[in-house]
This record gives sequence, C-alpha cells and structure tokens, in this order.
Amino acid sequence: MYKLIIKGGQPLNGVINAAGSKNSALPILFASILADSPLTLKNTPFLSDVSTTLRLLMDMGSEFVLEADGSIFVDSSKLSNLVADYQLVKTMRASILSLGPTLAKYGEAKISLPGGCAIGSRPVNLHLKALSELGADIKVENGYIYAQADRLVGATIDFDQVTVTATENIIMAATLAKGVTTINNAAQEPEITDLIRCLIKMGAKISGEGTSTITINGVEQLSGTTYEVCPDRIEVGTYLVAAAITRGKITIKKSDPKDLRVVLEKLAESGANISTSKNTITLDMEGKKPKSVNIKTSAYPNFPTDMQAQFTALNSVADSSSTITETIFENRFMHIPELSRMGADLSLEGNTVVCRGVKSLTGAKLMATDLRASASLVLAGLAAKGTTTIDRVYHLDRGYETIEEKLKLLGANIERVQD
Repeated sequence: MYKLIIKGGQPLNGVINAAGSKNSALPILFASILADSPLTLKNTPFLSDVSTTLRLLMDMGSEFVLEADGSIFVDSSKLSNLVADYQLVKTMRASILSLGPTLAKYGEAKISLPGGCAIGSRPVNLHLKALSELGADIKVENGYIYAQADRLVGATIDFDQVTVTATENIIMAATLAKGVTTINNAAQEPEITDLIRCLIKMGAKISGEGTSTITINGVEQLSGTTYEVCPDRIEVGTYLVAAAITRGKITIKKSDPKDLRVVLEKLAESGANISTSKNTITLDMEGKKPKSVNIKTSAYPNFPTDMQAQFTALNSVADSSSTITETIFENRFMHIPELSRMGADLSLEGNTVVCRGVKSLTGAKLMATDLRASASLVLAGLAAKGTTTIDRVYHLDRGYETIEEKLKLLGANIERVQD
C-alpha cells in the first residue's frame, strides 16, 4: 500500500494543465453500451475509477484499446454478459450507470448494488423508480438489481430530489426508449451537459442541456463517435485551493472558468487575485494569508460538495472564523478529526463545521477516508510546518491523476512511497 510524505511550508508556483473530468468520462464510457459501433474518448484521465469502469465493461463483453495519444477506443456494441458483478461494482458507486444503457439496449440487466466512498447515503431508489416509470420490471434480490423491459417507453420523470447519477442513468436509458421522455428537477452539472453532447454526437435527440428540464426523443439506434471529455472542475478547484493555502501563484491551462464560477468567487473572497481567459485560470495570493469564507454546499450551479473538504482545510489556516455547512451528504466530515490532529481548531455542530483559523498547522501522520477528504489532507500537509504522512492514498487515485507529480511541478516537496 502506498502513502504520501509531504514536507510543507513551500508556496506553490507554476503552470499545469487540467486533466479530463472523471465525472464526465465515467458516464460516457457507460454510454458506449448504447452504441452499435465503437466510441473513441479523448482527454480521458488515467484514474483507478476509469480502470474499474473499463474492467467492468470488459467483463460484460466490451473491447478497448489505449491509443498512443492517450485516447480510449472502446467497443461495447455487442455485450455477451449483461451482469455487472459485485466484485467490481463494490468499489465504485458510478457502476450503477451501467444499468440504464444495458436495459435500454438489451431489454434486461443484472447489476450489483454499488459501493464506493463512505460519505453518506446515496440510494438507488430514484434510479429504480424512474426506470419503472419508463416501463421496466425491477426486482432487488440478494444484493442485485434485476431489470427487464421488452422496450422502454417514454414518460415524464419528476425527481423528488436533485440527483446527478440518476439524471445520467435515465437520460441514457431514454435515448433508446419509444417516444418522448421529460425529466423534471434534473441535475444541471457540466458533466451532465458533457454526457448529453456526446450522446447527441452519437445520434440521440436531446434538448434542455444545462437546465432542470431535459427532453429526450427516443431513437432506434445510436452509433459510436469521437468525443473529448471536458476539464475536471474539481481537480482544477483543488489545485487552486492548494495555491491559496500555501500563499502561492499558479496558472491552470485547459480549464473552463465558467464551470467554477462559485468556487472562484469564494477564492476571491479569501483574498486571491483571480484572472481568467477562455481556457486558463490564474490565482495569485501575493504571499498573503487567506481570509475565512463561509460555505454552504448545494446542487450546481451553487457551491459543490466535492470542494467542501478542500475549503475546510483552507479555512483552518485562514484569518478569523467561518462556517461550512454540508447539505448534500450527511457523512462528509471524516476529514475533521484528521485536520484536528494537525492543530486545526474545528468543531462539528450537526451538518456545520465551525472553523477558527489558526496561525499554522503542524505535520502529522494521517489516514485518508474518502476521495475529497484525502485531497483536503494533502492541502493541509502542503501548508503545515514539518512532515505529514498520509496513508491509504488509493482514495486519491480514484479522482486525481498523478497528484504528486503535478504538485512537484508546482514546487511541492511530496513523495509517494510504498509501505
């Protein structure tokens, strides 16, 4: 098992490129199931979740090739196995996204109930209820979802709550359904827009991208295409916070500032000098200590839950006090005890963390618990005095492509070592 060793206190400075979005690449890879010919996906990040997705697709009968330019050529046109097995699904909640496309294309699917990060309840009942409304017969037995439908039929889906993966699942399922499907209270994340744009290139008829109402006119078949994944806004936001917490200056190319509007506003509020162009973001703290900012997570286009832990780390060393309220996941504060071991003055009150900024953090031995909590510990280690050791960094590898190498390019003293 690997761990990271960080010697903190060095301001980050330099230029890096944003990676492709994990949360876009995963649903698009599952969308390849819908196509009658191969899909080529460009700008795909090399992450453990992407590897898990490819292994799952291969287990179902897909074939893939990693091209010399980093593109992934995947042929899922003729699946031989309509079962998504527990051994792969248990490690990644996004595996539920195999359900909608498989059911729509083949009329049946057997999918293990998913696992993944232990950050709170993310029930699949919204997926199953919506698929039932499209005409599927659904059973849940022995830890598996059994779904069957001769052909799905368009319907109006009213989600009780905003849900990213259920929105994606139903969009994909509805592309091959008979008639028109309307999804109300749909999630509006940029990654969903990216999925829709790829599906349209594949021949789908979809309108309403980027809004809370999405309409899908079902078609008889879809074909493969070549598509480039959008930048990973959470990765970009994480590196921007890394510069802010170390009082540095960085430029991130191949990024999309418009997808990070709220995060950039909060960083500016913390004292950062932010400048942007179409595909570039520069943050300069001018050597200043960050100021505390109040955060409340909510569905896009509001502040993303996936940036909450990183801003908790930032507020830990900021001037004054602040509050961070989590409204999406009830168990997304597992980084609080670890940050406290570094000297952070944090107290949890229900779904709100009260942060009282301290002069500095000190290095400590830490244990990662989930993807974004892991990122917050890395950020804290970069800012801390002394040496920080972070165990179980496989969580990081689910969402950050070679994080230590990118941080080294920015001047960080960080090493990955094996126990």
